[in-house]
Amino acid sequence: MADTRTVVRARRRTKAFALAAGGALVVGGLGYTLASWTDTEWVFGGDGSGEGGVGTSGFEVEQNVTAPFAAAGFTSDETNPGQALRFTVDALALSPGTATYAPVALRTAADSIAGDVALRAAVPADGVSVTDADDTLWDALRVRVATVTGTTAACDASAFATPADVIADGPLGTTAATATQRLAADGASTQRYCFEVSLPEAPTLPAGTSVDALQGRTAAPAWQFAAESD
Repeated sequence: MADTRTVVRARRRTKAFALAAGGALVVGGLGYTLASWTDTEWVFGGDGSGEGGVGTSGFEVEQNVTAPFAAAGFTSDETNPGQALRFTVDALALSPGTATYAPVALRTAADSIAGDVALRAAVPADGVSVTDADDTLWDALRVRVATVTGTTAACDASAFATPADVIADGPLGTTAATATQRLAADGASTQRYCFEVSLPEAPTLPAGTSVDALQGRTAAPAWQFAAESD
């Protein structure tokens, strides 16, 4: 009869070998993978013709200071003092109770989007010499600005006959427009303005100063049209 201990040891060895063999199969199973096909797809932000399809719009405003505002006369000038307004011939010969006038027109440039424009209060023109060291004339002058409809409308006192057209009226250095104006995209519309600068009959003067102290003085106001796109 076989030794019982020998049989038990043999069974244990057999069981141990079986587990070892099973472990080898498991490990072997983890070591093998099935082959597979791969592919990738890409897209990009384009316009359909191979060009970039994501970008920005453009906004540009142009000015013209020469009536009747021919298309070729529009240009851009974004720094003070800008273009010189064409005031009437008596601009340097004002006396109490008189005024001088100048037109200007704005539009958007070709391919520009639409926007709104607002006139700001006058500031001294950069790089322009004047004779008014204490700003006595500057403080005495007044400004009015009116929007003008029609290509042949005059820029004179008649431009201010309709109160609704007047967008600015007050002291030269502190008066800005009370409303904005709309500029259509791509230069599709032109906004015309008429400026009036006047010396009142009884101007505002420093205490003890007579109106005669204004004689021989000059001023150079510059105005900014601040535009904002849609």
